[in-house]
Amino acid sequence: MIKLNLDTPDSSSVLKTLKVGDRVLLTGTICTARDAAHKEIKNLLDSGEKLPFDFSGAVIYYAGPTDTPPGRVIGSIGPTTSARMDAYASMMRQIGVRAVIGKGERSDKARETFMRDGIIYFIATGGCGALLSDAIKSCEVVAFPELGCESIKKLTVEDFPVTVAYDIKGESIFK
Repeated sequence: MIKLNLDTPDSSSVLKTLKVGDRVLLTGTICTARDAAHKEIKNLLDSGEKLPFDFSGAVIYYAGPTDTPPGRVIGSIGPTTSARMDAYASMMRQIGVRAVIGKGERSDKARETFMRDGIIYFIATGGCGALLSDAIKSCEVVAFPELGCESIKKLTVEDFPVTVAYDIKGESIFK
């Protein structure tokens, strides 16, 4: 198991050394963004408007948490099927994203885009949203609050478990 603190200066160089199948515990800052948020980001980019959040160096988790129960930081937060975000794969480099987290295989085009752009694709275990929420220490809505569960949230995570599905060489856990 590889422990990776995303908020340290060397985290980008560590990401580049990860290989398909590596199990990683992420600590630091990640943000959520699903279909609706990706569409809003693309609309802003296309119209030349400023983004409401700085994605430089971000790790995006394709997730939309359920309502937060009393006494918890966040509700259940399992990964969303990533293939729905394939149309936005090339946008990730444009906004400065360095890794994404979801579930399931991506299109060949998305995998090739990530390889070209040096973006890691992690997978989180589907069906374990309640357990994954235990790794989340804080949650703040940072963009598109009108989207509800699909708003962009900044999360502080500690030992958030993921597996490398695509590394920067384009290798795939699904092949």
